[in-house]
Order: sequence, then structure tokens, then C-alpha cells
Amino acid sequence: MPASAKKTRRVAVLADSDTRWKWGALTANRIAPEDSDIRLDGYLLRGRATPTARQLQEVGVHADSLNEVTAVEFLRTMAKEQYDVLVLALVGGGVQAMLHGLKRVWEGRSDRPVVVTGYVGVVYEKLADGLLLRHGADLVLANSRQDAERFRAVYEGVGADASSVTEVALPFLGGEPYTGEHDPYTVVFAAQPSVPDSRKDRTYLLNRLIQHARKHPEREVLLKLRSKPGEHTTHIEELPYQKLVQRLEPPANFKLVYGNMGEVLDRTDLMVTISSTAALESLHRRIPTVVLTDLGVREVLGNHHFVGSGCLASWDQLDEGHRPTPDEEWVSRQGVCAGGTPSGGGSYEAAFDPARERIAKLLGRPGGLPALTPYYTPATAPGYLPGILARHHLGPDGSPLPGAPAHDREPGPVRQIVRRAARGAYRHGVQRVAPVIRRMGEL
Repeated sequence: MPASAKKTRRVAVLADSDTRWKWGALTANRIAPEDSDIRLDGYLLRGRATPTARQLQEVGVHADSLNEVTAVEFLRTMAKEQYDVLVLALVGGGVQAMLHGLKRVWEGRSDRPVVVTGYVGVVYEKLADGLLLRHGADLVLANSRQDAERFRAVYEGVGADASSVTEVALPFLGGEPYTGEHDPYTVVFAAQPSVPDSRKDRTYLLNRLIQHARKHPEREVLLKLRSKPGEHTTHIEELPYQKLVQRLEPPANFKLVYGNMGEVLDRTDLMVTISSTAALESLHRRIPTVVLTDLGVREVLGNHHFVGSGCLASWDQLDEGHRPTPDEEWVSRQGVCAGGTPSGGGSYEAAFDPARERIAKLLGRPGGLPALTPYYTPATAPGYLPGILARHHLGPDGSPLPGAPAHDREPGPVRQIVRRAARGAYRHGVQRVAPVIRRMGEL
């Protein structure tokens, strides 16, 4: 179709971390009609995990515009701007706050955007809590058949409308399928910011990775890191591997790497992790993938999600050359289309058809869209909802609380400088001061 004949769809993405920005922006592109252009405006919610310029560059997803905002600033913008689709790529509490704030600013409007939300990856904790905080969006995306079934069961179990649950797939799957070993054979450990969270366990994993490099000098062993010290991702990282490795003497074939996960997977022969979503990216490309059991198979680690996958193994097994074979049925139920085609048929791109169709139907709804109706209200959760809204400087009715930052004016240069300094101080406190205080408390 000639470019001039294509319709431009205006989409806004609000994200609170680098990972969620990646998910939100890629989702926006995946769910856009194939016969349309997309105008993507990005908004980064100001907070502890607001992405740095380096993190945004590493994600590799670009927008037509990108602005850092407070919740109140964002709501003020949404009251003025016209969008077709809004993707809320936020933690559950942030989604709930925005749903109530948007309900207020769009009061009386039928031409509001279709509101979409979901999860960045594997959902292995706080299932009911996170889902009910997301209830009220027009589409709650489920990344797999298994998640869609679980999501609907939770909503129906509390008497909430489950029609918003829409099965798709993780939007960042892709890349060329694995065709055979590289030279050198490359082992990648995908680190996670908060799993495991103790110095003992993180040091153990680092030592085992280094031992593997020593045992196999012909291999290249990479520690894939999410962020540099001082940066934040979706989760807080108090004990960065970069600091732990300074006390060790790793061999020359052991390296720390950053960058886009897809590019790292291009040279990977064995992906190892505790429970990172990178495992699903790897499985999608048919790369041998291991979920470690060394620290146990436990809910707190998230590796319990991979029970039945065929991917569970220990470093002892890997040192001896073990390569797991994934269970095809398990892989299919996770929305992973190994080799590009799921065992149930169809293609990866087709996984987003239900979302595209639902959005088109909502945008074409006679009379426009009804008001947003979250499950939580001041009547259904009077002891829970106000606190969630207050964290974003919103009152129980979704309106700005007195003294809310920037609720009545654009931020000036001085306030912008103060904000950056405050965020830097917060990050320093989380990574440097808080761990010291905790250790002192354990003496």
C-alpha cells in the first residue's frame, strides 16, 4: 500500500523503567494494524527507575518524541492530546493510579484512547494483586495461553469482568533461529537485578561462572548485565556483579557484557539463568537454555515457573557438558514459538492478531468508548486504593492532591535540575547507604 494511503495511528506509551519502556514501545508496534503508520510518543514516569540515556540507547527502541513526566503532568497531557491507543507499561500500582486519573480527566469524553496494559515477562509472583491493579484497562495482555487462563480465572473468581484479557506473546521475541555452535563456543549467564538478592548467593553464582570459564578455556563465558552501577531497572540491584567480580581474578575468557539481549543471543550457544525472561527469548530461537537449580527450585527465585520445561539443571551438570532438551508442549503454552512457529500452528506475528482485532473493534465502537471502570474503587477497597493513588499524588477520585508536584505548571529549569539531583541521591541511598545500614543491623 502506498505510504500516502496509510492511516497514521497515534499511540502513547507511559513507562517507569527501561525494561517496561522496551515492552511498551514494542507492544505498541506489534498491535498496530499492518496497513497503518504509527506515531509513537513516549512518556517516562519520573521515579527511582527512570531510564538513563545509555539504557534507552541499549534498548534500541525509538519514539517520535520522548518526555520525562510526573503522574500529574502525564494526566494533564492526556486531557489535552488526542491518541488512538495508550499503553501503560507500569508496575501494577502505577497502572491503577493512572486508570483512576485518566477516568477523571476523560470524564464525559467518548473519543478517549483504547487503554492497553500487561506484563513485561514471566508472571511468577503477586498474581492476584498485580492483575486486580491492572483491571480497568480495555486490554490486559497475557503473554501466553497459560497466562490468559490464569488471568481470566482471577478476574472471574472475584466477580470482575474478564473480557479485557487478550492473549498475545512477548513482543521482543525474534532473531534468527540457532543453527549450530559458534567459534568460540559461547556460554551466557543472564543476570537479574534482584534474583538472587543475597551477597552469598550472588557470589556463589559468580564463582561457578568463573569456574566454568576455567574448566573450559576454549569457551567464551559472558556475564550479561542489565545495568551499570548507579542505574536502575525494573528492580533494585543493591549488589551489582560488577562490584563482586572486582575481588576475584577471572580468566581471560570470562567477560562482562552489556547491550541488547537479542544481539548477545546472536552469538550464544548456551543460555544460563535463574529465571530471567531471557530464557524465553533463548527458547524462541532454539538456543540450548538452562534454568539453574543450584539455589533450589523456589518461588522466591521465580525458577518454579520453569517446572515442566525440561530446562532445569545445575552448574555441575553444565560443567560436564549437559545440554537440556525443552518440552515442546510446555514451550507452546508459554507463548514461545520455537523456530517461529508454535506447535499449535500459526506464526509469531499472528499471535498479536486478537489484540489488533479487539482494538479495531473498540475504536470503531458506535458512540465511542465508555468510561474506565477499575475493579478497585473507594467503595470496594477503601483501605487499599487511597494509599496507591497517594503515591502518585492523586486523591481517591483521581484528582491531584494539594501540593502535588507540577499539577498546575510546566517544570522550569531549576526544578528540572533539582529533580535530577534528587533522583541521583535516591539511587546512591539505595545502592550505597541502605545496604550498609542493613548490615549494621545484623551485627
